[in-house]
Amino acid sequence: MRDPYAILGVRRTAGQDEIKAAWRSVAKAIHPDHNQDDPTAAERFAEAGKAYELLRDPKLRSRYDYARREAELRRMEAMKAKMRGPEPEEQPVDAETAEEAVSRIFGTESRTSAARPAPKPAAAKAPERPAAAPEPKPEPVTEPKQEAVAKTEPPLMQRAAAPAAELVAAIVRRIRGRAAKPADKVPDLAVDLTVTIQDLIDRQRLSLELPDGETFKVQIPPGAVDGQTIRLAEQGYRVTRMTRGDVVVTLRVDQSGDFRTSGLDLFTTLSVDLQSAVLGCEHVIATPIGEATVVVPAWSGSDKVIRVDGFGLPGAYGARGDLLVELRLILRDTPDDKVTDLMKSLRDGFYL
Repeated sequence: MRDPYAILGVRRTAGQDEIKAAWRSVAKAIHPDHNQDDPTAAERFAEAGKAYELLRDPKLRSRYDYARREAELRRMEAMKAKMRGPEPEEQPVDAETAEEAVSRIFGTESRTSAARPAPKPAAAKAPERPAAAPEPKPEPVTEPKQEAVAKTEPPLMQRAAAPAAELVAAIVRRIRGRAAKPADKVPDLAVDLTVTIQDLIDRQRLSLELPDGETFKVQIPPGAVDGQTIRLAEQGYRVTRMTRGDVVVTLRVDQSGDFRTSGLDLFTTLSVDLQSAVLGCEHVIATPIGEATVVVPAWSGSDKVIRVDGFGLPGAYGARGDLLVELRLILRDTPDDKVTDLMKSLRDGFYL
């Protein structure tokens, strides 16, 4: 596959939002339904989808970036070696490729070697007899045979081993080649769905419109929270001769109201005056679950958080979050002379 960054037209430092936006733009531009006159539209769309799948996954993206940097370093080392000139080798040998090593491991070397001519072993030379010798003695035949055997070792024993990475890649290619190649799947379509807190509590069935105009219903599951994903199998793009992709819906809870969410917990703010903060009090507030009583302890400062158990969002299997109330100290609209005199006496050190 080509460089996924070049396919989507993004920088190598691009964030996930930029990558997602680029994928949507590219997918819309090269979708086969919009380019029926282009015979390569489906292939280019699948290539862009694979690039997006690689870059959207932090682990896969990190592995690709690491492999690209390693390849660049190897290329630079090769260029430096070429500039230095060839170095004499101690013993010239034929490098064994990864494919040949795998063929030998899987027991197919015999078929491969039969197809290509094997190197002829060096013939053992018979010991020459001196012409002037009247009675030459026969030479022992054991030593030349051993020398001949040493010279005619199998070619594979004299070849350099392939690198481990290439060997593993060749094994994977062979295993994949034996298995039936499944049909390519269209990349998943990622969309966001904005919901309210009440939608989560009531588990509403909401309408969602896809970029291509198709509309369908999304059922909120039990215990759904902000950022949760819902996968709708085979509801994504349709491409000829490819398996239909999924729709991955991400729930985004509207946090602009009086209540905010963090997991199953609800957060809100309660304003109290100076007297209530010093002496303590009780307040009844209306929540999406119902009315809740908030007990403010005496001498409670601003930004103090009070937890009310069981008044959060409902979770799965009967679980439920809590309500967290943050106090905010306020003063009355009109000045209070008694409070003013009290503060002066505390500051100046005398009492009325």
